[in-house]
Amino acid sequence: MAGLASLGIFHTTIALFSGFGALFRYREISPNNGLGLIYLVMTFAVLATIGAVPARAADSSKQKHPDVLEAKVRARGPGTFDFDVTVSSPYDTPQRYADAFRVMGKDGTVFGERKLLHDHAGEQPFTRDLHGVTIPRGVRSVIVQARDQKYGYGGKTFELALPGR
Repeated sequence: MAGLASLGIFHTTIALFSGFGALFRYREISPNNGLGLIYLVMTFAVLATIGAVPARAADSSKQKHPDVLEAKVRARGPGTFDFDVTVSSPYDTPQRYADAFRVMGKDGTVFGERKLLHDHAGEQPFTRDLHGVTIPRGVRSVIVQARDQKYGYGGKTFELALPGR
């Protein structure tokens, strides 16, 4: 029930099932008259509709930081890596947007940063790359974090194991 947008959908569903029940109490359900098939199709249609109703989305204007949804890494050479980073910042406008992401160690050491020079309001989420990031040999994994113009770094991060380490 947690995925329902409101209890109104639940009550409507109960009413529909009650209506179907009343219909089938007065008619025999059998494979020969097709009512059994209709009942099954209607049941699945109602259940699919309930599952397709999204939960209420958070107000994106109150979101302070972009989230890193995914990141991929490829070894480019000894100690050098390329990253593809997917960022979500649903509040993006030309006045305020996700303006960077960085690759850093667990201790906070920044190995590379990609600055973003414009908003991505019409492209959410969006993926950008960062090439040629040099990372010391002892580092086995990194964290990718995105930045908001106004509030700085924050939001959901993404941790990656470095290939070959």
